[in-house]
Order: sequence, then structure tokens, then C-alpha cells
Amino acid sequence: MTGPTGGAVREFGPLLTALAAALLLAACGPAQHTGSADRSPDRIADAPARLPVPQGDGSGTPDDFNGDGHRDLVLGELVKEQAHADDPGIGIVYGSARGLVPGTRQLIAPGRQGAATDGQLPALFDAEATCDLDKDGFTDLVVSTDPPYDGQGRPPVPLQILFGSPDGLTGRAVHLTVPPAARVGNDWPDQPVCGDFDGDGAKDLVLHATGGHLTYLRGPFTRKGAPREAGAPIAAPGEVPTGPTTDVDRDGYDDLVVRTAPGAGPSAVVLGGPSGPTRTGAVLPSGIDVALGSFGRGKALDAAVGAMGGTSLRYDLPTAGKGALASPGSVLDAADFDGDGLSELVSSGSRLRVLQGRTTGPSTEATVTVEPPATGTTRVVAIGDFDDDGRADLAVRTYRSETKDTVAVFSGTKKGLVAAEPSVTFSTSTFLTDS
Repeated sequence: MTGPTGGAVREFGPLLTALAAALLLAACGPAQHTGSADRSPDRIADAPARLPVPQGDGSGTPDDFNGDGHRDLVLGELVKEQAHADDPGIGIVYGSARGLVPGTRQLIAPGRQGAATDGQLPALFDAEATCDLDKDGFTDLVVSTDPPYDGQGRPPVPLQILFGSPDGLTGRAVHLTVPPAARVGNDWPDQPVCGDFDGDGAKDLVLHATGGHLTYLRGPFTRKGAPREAGAPIAAPGEVPTGPTTDVDRDGYDDLVVRTAPGAGPSAVVLGGPSGPTRTGAVLPSGIDVALGSFGRGKALDAAVGAMGGTSLRYDLPTAGKGALASPGSVLDAADFDGDGLSELVSSGSRLRVLQGRTTGPSTEATVTVEPPATGTTRVVAIGDFDDDGRADLAVRTYRSETKDTVAVFSGTKKGLVAAEPSVTFSTSTFLTDS
């Protein structure tokens, strides 16, 4: 039975489940440099002064919680004040016309902003999905929590919504309403994925359900967390939805990837339509991770499936012409860093590499190795246009211990992701000064 916080690990870029991440860290990740004397947070004394969050009027920009038209960054994992301490919460770094501003930040703590279940506040928040669920122009954040449950019968809904506002994510969360008729079996209704699957202009949610089914909640959602409509669970080629979503066949409906199980295994593209995500498109080969992008061989989007032995390519979804790459890594993302309309393929297994997009597909000959500014285990946090120049930027986090890390943002340019130095660096220990 899936646990209450078993959603996708990667934040707004990654399609990786928690189990896959753990396996990869053990199998192929760089060495983690820790020590028994490593007990103090990294550079708290150097934390930038906290700045007020600029008030916005609402926008259509992704991940824009304060509605000022600039993309913000969600950090689901933060360093702790000392090893083995409680999880401090979720960090938000707000954006500007020049990019992310580490001083404009917010710590979201479950004790302060969580909704109580049976009189009990949650002890943790895990960032799961972002989208504007109530259509007010401010991005909302869906989080997983740990509601009280005695293990008998159907578990409670572990998901809560933090609504965006001109001041950002400042309010208290509300429980996501999942009607009993939209559930099946006794699995946790978790692993939410946002998208406009029925093409009506409102964001919907797809959740994990039991036995080859998905729970489909149609938006928009009320400020109390209730969907506009929710029918019976829909049959699917798997029960683990993954994001981010996109319109792969360009028919006006968002589509998503559904895995048969957490971790490595086969998956399929499930296509949206007037009735929601009900049609199975291309069946993808077994792998650890899937990245969707425009790799240059068709009118529709393409898929890259990462596995330990190599990367399988499926062009022009959902027809899915085949291709392959010598293994660049098994943890994948896709983004257009140079603004030419073709997606680069990002591999962040043992090394962080970017394969240049070509009309013939990702090039293993035109490859950039990104060198993080710190040693440790580096993973992609997010990919998006943080500086409003029309090109994607790459945000990564290098984890050195429970109390030491570095977040770095590498900016896209006309020549791609070639900058040797990141445009922004900071430690998530800055959030400890705000607790």
C-alpha cells in the first residue's frame, strides 16, 4: 500500500519517484561528504537579509505564487539546524525580472500553516505539485502530510492545498476533498499531478488509486479544496501518475505519463480529452525516469526513457518512432536552454550533463558538463525561465550533509547552458533564520 508521502521526488522538473531516487543515490551518485563534526548549518551568518515579497496582481506564469509575473522556486528539502533534527518545512524563493532573489523567501512550516486532522496538526509537509487550482492568477501548492491513521480501512486524504495570493503562500492550508466515489480500494490517494486534461482552461488533479486506476478531479477547485466534479476512478495502464504534464500531441488537452509501479518499470503516455485522461497512447519501455520534450523529429513531443543500460527515445508521440542513445544517465529532464525551439536533454545521474538539441535528436557529441560550485550529491531541483529572457534555466541542489548544501542556478543563453559560473548561489540554511 502506497504511503501518504510517496509522491514524485523531483520538484517541477523531475519525473522520478522516491524509490528510484534512493536507488540512484546508492548506486551511481557522487560521494557524499559527511562527518561526525558536521553539526552546524552552512553559512547561516552569511544569509541575505529577508526582503518583503513583492505584491502581484495575478499572472499566467508557472510557479508564480505571488502573481507578479516572475517564476518562483520551491525547495522541498532544506538543511537542518543539526543532524537528525525535525524537517523544518518547505522553502520558497521568489523571483524578479533579474531572476531569483534569495532574500525574498518564505519558510512554510506545517505547524504554522498546516490544516489539522482530527485536531492534530501535521508534522511534515512534502511539496508535491504546483498549479493555479482556483483560477485566480496565483499558483497554488499541493503538499503531502501525515494525517493520523490507525491502519484500519480506507486511509484519510493526506493532501492539502496552500493557495497563492498577492503576498505569496501566506495562508493556512486546506484539505483536498476527494469524494468517496472517486476512490477505489484502500490505498492512499496521493501523488498528485496537475494539468488541464479536459481542455476547459481549468487545472485538474490526477491522483494515485488502486489496481490500475486513477482518481480524476476536475477543476477549478474551491477555496475549501473541493473539485468542480469528480466521477468514478478511471482505468489506466498503471496507477502511479507522474508530472510535469504537457500536451504531447498538440490537440489542446494535457497528457501525462503513468507508471505501472514506483521505481523502475514500464510506463505509458495517457492522453487527455473531453472526458479527461482516459486514452492510452504510446507504451514506453521500462526505465527509471521519463522526460518529455521537443527533440526534433516530429510535429508532436518526444520521450526519453532513462535506464541504467542506456536511454530509449520515442519520437513524435503518440506514434512513437524509436531511437536510442548510449547511456548518458538514468535521471532525465528536458528543456530549451538556448531558445531555438528544440529541447536539450539533461542527465543527472553520476554527472550533470546537458546534451544539445538537434533536429536529428539529442547529440551525444555536443555535450556540456555542468560543474556545481560545491562537492556532494547533486540533483536537479527545477527547470524554468527564472530571469524572463525566454530561455530555460537550471536550478540544482548539492547535498553535502543534513546541515550543509548549496543551491545553484545556471542561466540559459543564446549558446545554451554554457556558463561556467552559476548566476545565483545560496544555501537552504538561510531559511533557518526565518523559523
